[in-house]
This record gives sequence, structure tokens and C-alpha cells, in this order.
Amino acid sequence: MIDTHAHLDACDEDAGELLVRARAAGVTRVVTIGTGIDSCHAALAIADEHDGVTAALGIDPHQAATAEAGRVDELRELLTRPSVVAVGETGLDGHYGADTLPEQRLLFEAHLALAEALGLPVVIHSRAASVETAAALALFPGTVILHCFSEPALLDPALEWGYYVSFAGNVTYPKAVGLREMAARVPADRILAETDSPYLAPQPVRGRRNEPAHVIHTLAVLAAEREETASELERRIDENADRAFGLGRA
Repeated sequence: MIDTHAHLDACDEDAGELLVRARAAGVTRVVTIGTGIDSCHAALAIADEHDGVTAALGIDPHQAATAEAGRVDELRELLTRPSVVAVGETGLDGHYGADTLPEQRLLFEAHLALAEALGLPVVIHSRAASVETAAALALFPGTVILHCFSEPALLDPALEWGYYVSFAGNVTYPKAVGLREMAARVPADRILAETDSPYLAPQPVRGRRNEPAHVIHTLAVLAAEREETASELERRIDENADRAFGLGRA
């Protein structure tokens, strides 16, 4: 099993300890996310130290109106490292950052340009900005992964344009009926699962700090909603992650 989106550098515990528990749960691969230049360096160090860990690097939209947004040239250099498999997370957040949307758009466009130039997929954060996100992605020719999907208005464009759609622990919450219904609509060759560790722990461990081992709970709920076995969905998600991120299998 793969956790396609975790912030290992933001977790309280050492990445090595988290990965030992992940492997014990059957989670052998993790994509760790850099969300700023210092975070990107930390993500790269974790990926270089631990087998089965790769990195996606970006400057997240919450920093678009800060000095961090001026470090795109540094980001470009980091994106050429061997352990990097994607650009991001990047995108638009109208919930926590409505007043900085103009700056977010500029930073988002810079990430999309990097992804296109380097031939890398892009990992998208979108919250309360579905129309704007879809418009920004309309001309992007590469692979798109919609992380921690929760935007109903983005589902139809995602299905039409062949994006990968990744679900996190919030899909397991009792009130997330609509989100589970959306998960059931995603084609078998486009669905992914993630933890977004250390955030959004799934229902069986809700209230704790999330970690990659917990992606198995999200897998179980997705499989039940889609009327698939967990083993079959796990196989599909691994295959989808290989294609989406260009991962080689040992």
C-alpha cells in the first residue's frame, strides 16, 4: 500500500519510527510533501534516508503573500533532485486565504510552469476555489493529482480531464456521506488514497495525530463504498500511483 500524501517533516515523531509502523501495517511507500523551501529540504532528507519514500515539493498557497513566494528559483533547483516525483502541493485556498487569492494565483501559475517545464505531475490543493482552480488547470498539459479531495464542483472537470483524485481521512467521517458518494464515482484507474499526515486522522483513530500507517482505514472505507475488496482497491491504488508519479517498482 502507498500513502500518496504525507507531511513527514511536520509530524511530531521521527520519520523512521513512523515508517516502521507504516510497514508493519502494510504501507511500504510514502510520498512526503514539502510546503516551503525549508520543508522541501527536510522532505528531501527524509526521502534520501529512507527506502520507499519519495518527495513532492512546493510552496503552499498559504505562503503566497509572504517572502517564501519569492523563492521559486530555489524550488526549481530542488525539483531536479532524483527523489522528487511531483510539484506541489500548490493551488488555491479561498477558505483560509480569500484575501490573498491574487497572490495565490501567481504562485500557482509559477508552479504549473515549473511542472510543465520539468515534465513533472502537479499535486493540487483546492478549497473553496473550485472554479478558479479548474480555470488555472485548463491549459496545463501534464498529470494532475487532486489531493485531499473535497470539492464537489471539481469532480466533473476531474473526471472529464482524467485527473487523479486522492481521498484522505475525512472521507471516513460519519457526516461525509457526499464525499463518499463522490469517491464511488471516480474511475478505478484514477483513484488514490492518502493520509495528509499529521492531519485528518481517519475515524477509527480520530483525535490522534495522523501517520502513514492509518491510510489503511481510509482504504477500507473507500473499498466498502465502491463495493470492492480492500485488496483489489489497494492493488489499483498502487498501480495508479505508479502512473501518476512515475514511480518504478522494485
